[in-house]
Amino acid sequence: MTFDTILIANRGEIACRVIRTARALGYRTVAVFSDADAGAPHVRQADAAVHLGASPAAESYLNAVALIEAAKRSGAQAIHPGYGFLSENATFAQACLDAGLVFIGPPPEAIRAMGDKAQAKRRMHDAGVPCAPGYLGEAQDDDTLRTEALKLGFPLLVKAVAGGGGRGMRLVRAEAGLDEAIAGARREARSAFRDDALMLERLIEHGRHIEIQVFADAQGHVIHLGERDCSAQRRRQKVIEESPSPVVSPALREAMGRHAVAAARAVGYVGAGTVEFMLDQAGRHFFLEMNTRLQVEHPVTECVTGLDLVEWQLRVAAGEPLPLAQEQLAMHGHAIEVRLYAEDPYAGFAPQTGTVLHWRPQAALQPGLRIDHGIAEGSVVSPFYDAMVAKLIAQGRDRDDAIRRLRAALAATPLLGLKNNARFLRDLLDHPTFRRGETTTAWLDAAQAQGDALYAPPAPGDEDWCLAAAAFALREGAPQRPDSVAAYDLVLGCGEQRKAMRVRPGEGGRVQVTLAGASHAIRLIDAGETSLRYEWRGVQRSAVARWRGEELHLARDAHEFVFAEPSALPQTAATRDPRRALAPVAGVVAKLAVKEGDAVEAGQPLACIEAMKMEMWVSAGAAGRVVRVAVGEGRQVAAGALLVELEIS
Repeated sequence: MTFDTILIANRGEIACRVIRTARALGYRTVAVFSDADAGAPHVRQADAAVHLGASPAAESYLNAVALIEAAKRSGAQAIHPGYGFLSENATFAQACLDAGLVFIGPPPEAIRAMGDKAQAKRRMHDAGVPCAPGYLGEAQDDDTLRTEALKLGFPLLVKAVAGGGGRGMRLVRAEAGLDEAIAGARREARSAFRDDALMLERLIEHGRHIEIQVFADAQGHVIHLGERDCSAQRRRQKVIEESPSPVVSPALREAMGRHAVAAARAVGYVGAGTVEFMLDQAGRHFFLEMNTRLQVEHPVTECVTGLDLVEWQLRVAAGEPLPLAQEQLAMHGHAIEVRLYAEDPYAGFAPQTGTVLHWRPQAALQPGLRIDHGIAEGSVVSPFYDAMVAKLIAQGRDRDDAIRRLRAALAATPLLGLKNNARFLRDLLDHPTFRRGETTTAWLDAAQAQGDALYAPPAPGDEDWCLAAAAFALREGAPQRPDSVAAYDLVLGCGEQRKAMRVRPGEGGRVQVTLAGASHAIRLIDAGETSLRYEWRGVQRSAVARWRGEELHLARDAHEFVFAEPSALPQTAATRDPRRALAPVAGVVAKLAVKEGDAVEAGQPLACIEAMKMEMWVSAGAAGRVVRVAVGEGRQVAAGALLVELEIS
């Protein structure tokens, strides 16, 4: 088990995070990368790096043969899989061992046992771990699944047997949606895990998602490190995680911890793992699954325990016993993590791609704050991988302390250049339901359906418009006006809004702005490379500001507004052409629902695009006939690419 060089079979923030601890312990690190990640931070931070292949994950990070060859070529004796990709692939773990490499994770047998969710639940029954009712049978035909679903009743979950991370999972509330849920879960499971077997599980309504971190060594010691509450989820994807849970008592923690340890022992577990439970309204917990890897949310456990879980992984993989016994563990304070996604939460969480214009998290670091990330200014967020680009973690004496620090961190670390969920996260931290600790796994989706103000897109206020106007008026190198001190008309656009203003530049950075009939005075005190210091209504404030060409990207209150002067040239109408169904984002064509010659109705699904772990259906804009299908299933397409062409009736 001796090794001194570790290959990290992953990318992004988790690769950077593993490199950080490995280097601190004196290990040499090797990064791997795809075409899309050639200039990524994790590649530059490692001691060595090996190119795997093309940008799609199937041709790079999911290529087990290429990963093992990269380890051999670079002199690595061990492989850390991170999370996602091949981290829970028993065949890959076994291939590492067969190649004489140390796999920094559990034994293949344990991965296999817990990777089959149906088999795992059978084992948990035998081990005395409480499980929710469901169907775990081997018969996988649609008729059997439909029959078993009707026996269980609704609502229920259709889940990929090999699933994880919310992939291959569908919520079904009525029989009418069952067939599509089965088909969609199969399709996504086949794409994500190359295994389309499904299971059924009775949904625990208004439940909380509580998980227990476990650790085991090769000497037979198994302990738990307390719980994490991951109930703030949208579409079964976690958004916020915290430790300890606001609703877990010491007695419940002890019971869940005992069952989590029993689950790990039942499969001969070694290393870091997470046993996930659902907690119902009566306070009863039910086994969901076990993730046989490090979790995205492991930093909150590290914060409240003071431990480095990656260090523990490396020590256990080297054959050392666990550093502490159960009775030596203690939890201090409260920690909360938010996931920063390149997505638009105000447009159905649609994933976003583009180039990072501004990202300087080091400027906000202070005691009690941690930022794990794998991007840099100039990085390209592509459609090939998960939309999560960073994690912000705050620790405090109590929950309120942690929330306050995290809110401030979101405002102090703006990500400019592409839409993201930073403002949504800040508003979520402020929401009364979250503040009261009453979040359930269904709450965020229900709030969206009910039109909660959380989902109202922020709009620039008078202060933002006037600050932008002043920045345009006083920008160095801006086109010269006929008279630099005379008032002139300025039109700015931001999103769908457009405002006409009267601007009068003055001395000392002062600008008088007339907006909607009201006159406002604003003064630019200092305009740096990345910031604006200004005075508004007698109070000095700062904003992050970056220019990209003729666009001003302005960040205030954890939200980015992009201002530009509309072109004087006539603009083509932006209305959608119902004859052309276009890809909403760059991604892979997961499903084609029509063929040439088919008659379609308005709103009928035509094609499904998968990008960044999301499926997006494109529907017909009008009734008509399909005259051309321009793509094939499995094909990579760019945003705006033609998918289906219609002849309108």
